[in-house]
Amino acid sequence: MGPLAPVACWAPADKHGFGTARQLQSPVWFTLRQASLSEVYYPDLDTPSLRGLQFAVTDVPPGDPSGPSQARSRRAFVDRETVDDDPRHVEPVAPGVRARVEPVPGSLTFRQVVESPRWKLTKTWFTDPARTSVLADVRFESKTGRPLRLYVLADPAASDTGDDDRGRGMVAWDASSASAVAARPALRDASSGYRGESSDPWIDLQDHALSRSTADAPGNVVQGALTRLDGVRKDHMTLAIGFGRDPQAAVSTARASLHSRDAAHDYAAGWRSYLASLKRPPASVGRGVRLYQQSLMVLAASEDKRNRGATVAAPNMPWVWGTLTLEKPADGRSGPYHLVWPRDFYHVVTAQKAAGDGDAATRQLDYLWRIQKPDGSWWQNTRPDGKPHWTSLQLDEVALPVVLAWWLGRTGAGDWPHIERAADFILANGPRTQQERWENQDGYSPNTIATEIAGLVCAAAVARANGDDAKSAAYLVKADEWQKTVEALTATTNGPYSPKPYYLRVTKDGNPNAGTTYGLGDNFPRPVDQREIVDNSFLGLVLFGAKKWNDPAILNSLAVGDSQLRADTPNGPVWHRFTFDGYGETDDGGDWDLFPTAAGQTHGRAWPLLTGERGEYELLAGRRADGYLATMARTANDGLMLPEQVFEDTGEGTRSATPLAWTHAQYVRLAWSIQAGAPVERPSIVAERYAK
Repeated sequence: MGPLAPVACWAPADKHGFGTARQLQSPVWFTLRQASLSEVYYPDLDTPSLRGLQFAVTDVPPGDPSGPSQARSRRAFVDRETVDDDPRHVEPVAPGVRARVEPVPGSLTFRQVVESPRWKLTKTWFTDPARTSVLADVRFESKTGRPLRLYVLADPAASDTGDDDRGRGMVAWDASSASAVAARPALRDASSGYRGESSDPWIDLQDHALSRSTADAPGNVVQGALTRLDGVRKDHMTLAIGFGRDPQAAVSTARASLHSRDAAHDYAAGWRSYLASLKRPPASVGRGVRLYQQSLMVLAASEDKRNRGATVAAPNMPWVWGTLTLEKPADGRSGPYHLVWPRDFYHVVTAQKAAGDGDAATRQLDYLWRIQKPDGSWWQNTRPDGKPHWTSLQLDEVALPVVLAWWLGRTGAGDWPHIERAADFILANGPRTQQERWENQDGYSPNTIATEIAGLVCAAAVARANGDDAKSAAYLVKADEWQKTVEALTATTNGPYSPKPYYLRVTKDGNPNAGTTYGLGDNFPRPVDQREIVDNSFLGLVLFGAKKWNDPAILNSLAVGDSQLRADTPNGPVWHRFTFDGYGETDDGGDWDLFPTAAGQTHGRAWPLLTGERGEYELLAGRRADGYLATMARTANDGLMLPEQVFEDTGEGTRSATPLAWTHAQYVRLAWSIQAGAPVERPSIVAERYAK
């Protein structure tokens, strides 16, 4: 009956914790939501192999013959930490349960505190630096003074698929990997069943006891076991989730981790050593040192350990990307965001380099060179091993590696062939792009053109340094042409928001005064006039050095953008991506999805990283940016994870990608830019040519 079980989906994307050992011997990463462990990635950052693990509590003591009748009494209960609601992909904290996450300073160790009026559970999460195990120190307290039962519930998903596993006890496996949950003191009454069926441990627990079953046929396996903690004795339990290529390897790994005396110490020491290797935090962060350090550790943790240099955008699958209903490749693998985007790379690398992690910057540019396509471009995104996932062309993702190489001083003979191929591709295919940086529109984008200009100017300098004056001259001619024409291509003078020129998100035909219409996607119910769609991404023209900060069209576009996109949240000003953005939750709080009618209209919320971009612009204008840094900091959740989007009425994170590497990178980079008095990543060679 296993294959008939409900289709697996992944946990929501708003994580409150994300951790891994600094040591390369431990290619396993964990994520936390409010009350429980969510996805665990193994053996790389593109492969979630456990959907989650949580605990359940009952008030029936072991061996009590009155169990069934007591279960019918008013004082009987069966609690769990979270409540699943697959149709909406929402996993809220269970009724009557409170939860918080407390990051331990100086390492990606997290303490999760979950409590109800009757019990309190404290879990401290880390990984074994020497093995592929996630570890937790578990402490359980009965608030009533009566013994309780504490069960562990696991939802394995070996190899990034949740519907083809088998299970016995607390061991689960498929054809290529396995997981094993073990504890010290040992678990009892371990059972493997199928989600939604009578063998599902949570369903089975409604009579306050587990029936031991096995899952011998492939299906959506879920597991449960009884711990030896009763909430009365002052003891604790060490929990290990071991991973391996087969059940024997997973079991062996979990057992070895349970007997490691130094795992917690070595885990924390690895992160302390990493932080000590960086520059001292800039004074601009003030009391926000913990968030600053947390951001740098999140960025470092986002680099894959098997494919060095590959940094993923986020360790999660927001909204429908986690339900596998929108995009389900033939191999059944989960969708974004645990993929590599060259654009996100640029922001991560510039932040890490500014903070003193030059080694990471070197590895990541080397990785970009390894996955560059023969024609000089890059795929829209790839898995960490370099295999393409989405294959559209985004010309900013071709230009930014060139800018990055110049900025890092990687301009020698070994780098020049990569830069040359990319610059030649831009020359042949720009300035129009198949997709701009928000990834669902083609056309002439001021932001993409800004990166193309910067890429060509940087490539010209590298060409000249490598003796190719003809290429250098050709690149500069085209960069100058696009710098002069970008306003005519993308700024309207007859749009509805101002009679003066203001930049549009994109123009479809290079004629911003034409009433050309296009479909926005994301369920928006009508075609839109391109002059209605504004986007503060034009700030790239200033931040990449192609325009002066006080260019009249820039100043007017800022005013238009503030009137249409700014949200004054309780945490400070945060901006939307563009007018009528639909990439977010529905009116009733449901997940973003592509609906056939406007009845499912979704709403994109405000993006804290855009607050950081505005802060960098303000520095170029000679104004302070401390308030923008503070706004970004206030959007962090209790685990110091920065979100992709926040709700306008609260200024707090939505169920968008959290943590988002780009947001953390923008926070770090703005802090250093404030310290320097100007954006640290701005390519000076471009600004000297156009923005003096």
